[in-house]
Amino acid sequence: MPTVPPWKAAHFISPLLSAHVSAKWAPVRRPKHAQDTKLAHVLVGEPATAPTVRKSGARFRPHVLQAVKAGHIVTSHLMPTFARVDLAFERGEGAWLVATNGERYLDFTSGVAVNALGHAHPRIAAAVAEQAGKLIHVSNLFRIPEGERLAKRLCTATFADYVFFCNSGAEAMEGAIKCARKYHAVNGAPERVRIITFEGAFHGRTLATLAAAGNKKYLDGFGPVAEGFDQVPLGDLAAVKKAIGPTTAAILIEPVQGEGGVRVASNQFLRELRELCDQNGLLLVFDEVQTGMGRTGDLFAYQHTGVTPDIMAVAKALGGGFPMGAFLATAAAGKGMTAGTHGSTFGGNLLAMAAGNAVLDVMLAPGFFDKLKRNALLLKQRLAEIKDRHPGVIAEVRGEGYLVGLRAVVPNGELVDALRAEKLLAVAAGENVVRFLPPLIADEAEIAEGVARLDRAASAIERAAAAKAVTETAT
Repeated sequence: MPTVPPWKAAHFISPLLSAHVSAKWAPVRRPKHAQDTKLAHVLVGEPATAPTVRKSGARFRPHVLQAVKAGHIVTSHLMPTFARVDLAFERGEGAWLVATNGERYLDFTSGVAVNALGHAHPRIAAAVAEQAGKLIHVSNLFRIPEGERLAKRLCTATFADYVFFCNSGAEAMEGAIKCARKYHAVNGAPERVRIITFEGAFHGRTLATLAAAGNKKYLDGFGPVAEGFDQVPLGDLAAVKKAIGPTTAAILIEPVQGEGGVRVASNQFLRELRELCDQNGLLLVFDEVQTGMGRTGDLFAYQHTGVTPDIMAVAKALGGGFPMGAFLATAAAGKGMTAGTHGSTFGGNLLAMAAGNAVLDVMLAPGFFDKLKRNALLLKQRLAEIKDRHPGVIAEVRGEGYLVGLRAVVPNGELVDALRAEKLLAVAAGENVVRFLPPLIADEAEIAEGVARLDRAASAIERAAAAKAVTETAT
């Protein structure tokens, strides 16, 4: 079959996609629609001055230009809700990604803690391909044996008796919230609907999960905030006690706040929350969407805290890169979740179940977590050395396992950019933190390489700051 340039191949899918053209393909085939013409002009760097450009889609153009000026790629008809970096990848292997220009990057982002077993893991790839060749979707009107098997394995490995499979972390959290409230309803206290949450948390992008976190930045413009959540400072037991009332249903917490800046809840605080729940008839809900599936050194973070929740939400690494989520519950906490109370069209689909079982095949193998803990300790030790070497760039190293945060002295976006210039991918978080989220299979050599690249990035920031100071002094 002859090779077809991307811009022509895109045209086979939709005439609108011809605006999605890389500047290296010339001449660019122009789309018929005026707005697409404007976008194509912007993408290839030409001034959008044609009358048809000014006439159509004018209200969108400032957003396009703003994104271009910020150095973010404009992807035409994709809704511009992501500030994407102008970088794309075509393949990966283990802890490494290969960009479309052939450059290799060491991936310490892991799809934001998703690709726990790295890229193109042969066990996951084979399981998904084999299942896709047999059957992709049947719906939850019928039994799905692989889903029953995965649920049993998760329950055997945890506190849970029941699992509900869904498609994302936000869906898992929605289900966990419903489960907690339904528990009280079937126990004769339907008024108990309020859930205590913690400042700095992130639980998802749905209306309920946004309300649970209470972050004004994410809530603005989306209408009335969903009722039923009371935020208190993380670690403030007195504030938690004060927030408990006759309508309180549960306490919801992340063992480590990932998006909030890799803020670790102490084991003592978690134990105190468990005691409060037991004393007041509340359920304890853990959000382990980011901390779960090995990220903090054990299969789930609660397993090294000495505290057991009643309900737990998981996602991200559960499918090793394949989209899936779940919430787990004890038989008591899940007693209200009977037929018809909750559902999902795609949740627990055959491909996801194949991926999830493949992930557990690897993670539950003898020695997996022992090796992970050794490497995680090594990473933290080496990062502490870098902090000491570059105190003007890094102020603190925090976190657990392979969920590590570097609290930066410089703006964290500046450090992320400097790391990317060294072909190391990391991701920003709250409290001016940069997260290192290596795949759990990253070995000692890759840790050493990542630390060396961090060292070079920090040195580059220091040189730039010194040069700037000299320039300012001279002027």
